[in-house]
Amino acid sequence: MSTPSFLEDHVSQLPAIQLLVNMGYEYITPEKADELRGGKNSHVLFEGVLKDQLKKINTIHRKGKEYDFSDSNINSAILVIKDLPLQDGFIHANAIFYDLITLGKSFEQRIDGDKKSHTLQYIDWKNPENNVYHVTEEFSVLRTARTDTYRPDLVLFINGIPTVIIECKTPSLCGTKSPTELAIEQHIRNFSKTGIRSLYVYSNMLLS
Repeated sequence: MSTPSFLEDHVSQLPAIQLLVNMGYEYITPEKADELRGGKNSHVLFEGVLKDQLKKINTIHRKGKEYDFSDSNINSAILVIKDLPLQDGFIHANAIFYDLITLGKSFEQRIDGDKKSHTLQYIDWKNPENNVYHVTEEFSVLRTARTDTYRPDLVLFINGIPTVIIECKTPSLCGTKSPTELAIEQHIRNFSKTGIRSLYVYSNMLLS
């Protein structure tokens, strides 16, 4: 019998990716992830994916007819979720994000001369198969007011929005601390004021 590898990515990261792929997530390489965010490690959204999905999963129903949201409203929806008010506090900004993805956001649009508010959803909760799911690894993000980066092991995206962050640790590298303790410490470091709150503000779940 061959000896199992105790490299961190072999022990936990690769099996985690395989499990997520089996659950319906599409694996994308770090290079592809960088391409989807415009080649900038200060960006954490896949804006092109998000824009396509907002158009796909949202329609306005009025008097028995369906209408698309205007390009202006689609762009405004992206801007709203892109510019969360971190300056008003990390927890506050995360709460606003939670409301956006669970309740949606209302935008005014004129249809047949009648201007009314209509709710746009970022995630199709009623029909999960209409969403797109990606997982990538080693997702480098620029730190706050710094020129260096932090790099979470795995990040999960729904419709181009990073919603889950996973830190993978192998017991052989943990010393006196458990893998879970080390992963929690890394999460805490990452969402500190000098960390990568621009990513963590979107997280609905942190795993290790």
